[in-house]
Amino acid sequence: MKAWALLGAPKQLWPNDLKKQLLAAKKNGDLIIGVDRGTYLLEEMGIKADLAEGDFDSLQKNELAAIEKNVNDIRYSLPEKDLTDAEMVIRCAFIDYHASHLSLFGATGGRLDHFLSNLFMVLKPGFNQFAESIELIDQQNSIRFYNNGQHLIEKLPTYKYFGVIPLTAVQNLKITGAKYNLTDFSGNNPVSFSSNEFLPNKDQFELSFKKGTVAVIQSRDIDRFQNIK
Repeated sequence: MKAWALLGAPKQLWPNDLKKQLLAAKKNGDLIIGVDRGTYLLEEMGIKADLAEGDFDSLQKNELAAIEKNVNDIRYSLPEKDLTDAEMVIRCAFIDYHASHLSLFGATGGRLDHFLSNLFMVLKPGFNQFAESIELIDQQNSIRFYNNGQHLIEKLPTYKYFGVIPLTAVQNLKITGAKYNLTDFSGNNPVSFSSNEFLPNKDQFELSFKKGTVAVIQSRDIDRFQNIK
């Protein structure tokens, strides 16, 4: 079973087909999670969350009442807590519901400190074991995480570019079979190898490294008329 979670980042950063994706996931029997205000945003789309998590302090009383009426599993938290909302969702999805994969929407926009918290959470000891099963998705980007080893990265439909971003110290990082290859890079600081591309007629590249955690961001441009390119 896969899990799909909606956080409260701005709607204009959602994928254009978010509702379609979530309805298909619901029909497939996947787990739908609302995170704080994201639960009510699901309600507005006509999608009932299976699980709601948060302190819900951003909701009006009638909005919270609607959630409490419709959602069977609600996890209340205090505003002052050690874990972020996204980290609590990871625990719920993988530990409580045994999900095989978690897609997070609404986790990248708005406040930069929130986005960086969501980006770096996979580095924490309690969450790194789930890193390769987590994806952050918005209108322009898909972010996946990889721990040391050899990986075959598949091109996602409608995405033109990709970047490889070591989030920690890495050893012997290699990118093979892409427009711009990288041979045997080692470094101690985060860095972004951005604006790379898949080769024509080849929808994958090879990524390998001996130490660390790396993010791979597949991305696409949006023109001034807000159309995906």
